[in-house]
Amino acid sequence: MSAPSSTPSTPPRIFDRALLQRRIKKARAGAAPDFLLARAADDLLDRLQTVMRPFPRALDLGAPADHFARAIIASGRAEPLSAGRFGGAVIADEEALPFAPASFDLVVSGMALQWVNDLPGVFAQVRRILAPDGLFIACLPGGSSLVELRAALAQAEEEILGGASPRVSPFVDVRDMGALLQRAGFALPVSDIDSFTLRYDSLFALMADVRAMGAANVLTQRAKKPLRRDVLMRAAQIYAERFSDPDGRVRASFEIVWFSGWAPHESQQKPVQPGSATARLEDAIKGCNS
Repeated sequence: MSAPSSTPSTPPRIFDRALLQRRIKKARAGAAPDFLLARAADDLLDRLQTVMRPFPRALDLGAPADHFARAIIASGRAEPLSAGRFGGAVIADEEALPFAPASFDLVVSGMALQWVNDLPGVFAQVRRILAPDGLFIACLPGGSSLVELRAALAQAEEEILGGASPRVSPFVDVRDMGALLQRAGFALPVSDIDSFTLRYDSLFALMADVRAMGAANVLTQRAKKPLRRDVLMRAAQIYAERFSDPDGRVRASFEIVWFSGWAPHESQQKPVQPGSATARLEDAIKGCNS
């Protein structure tokens, strides 16, 4: 399979965003599971409540639902403007934001930027539209999410087909986030992880949730053919053998990576060196209150 086309000035096309748009639209029209967004929104509210600043101009970027907007309102701030490719008051590509420089005091994004092809470019766009001393706070699925599913599918395809195909989209590594934010011009970048485990009746129940959320594989180099029934059945067997509890239910790992950065301002402390963001996000936010 040939690699995605690109030029020196154009990032590789990793994700099929047209396919993603169709799936997200379908998920929004149905009763998509929202447990990840609800958990992240509760966490966002806790974090925002530690910041004693009004943030009168806020942007909810790329959100597939209104969970983050409600969290901002619950924190005592005004309702944010919502913008993104898949819905909102402003329909816009996250990689080419149609806002003037210094338009916002707060930009949040919840479980939405994992499918952009140019994450550093998005960070640069957000930095551009933030006013001095404005805050960017966001979260994405982390690299340990769905490790059990990935392992079971890969083993089943290896056994039956002699090789594995990309079946689950990649996730970000928290260790990369601080450096990416600093490259985009943010000050005081920090990150942390919320890790947790859910339980399902079977691999099939887990995959049904993933599909219902519109989060199935949208890699441009994904396998073009659907999983064969024998491969899927073997994957379910492997999953049950390797990742089940005594009651027969199977475990599914999830990881939410949180990160934040501030638009530089003379009142801020000197930034740390690139890649050295190790503090917890809540602690860093508290330290910025003034």
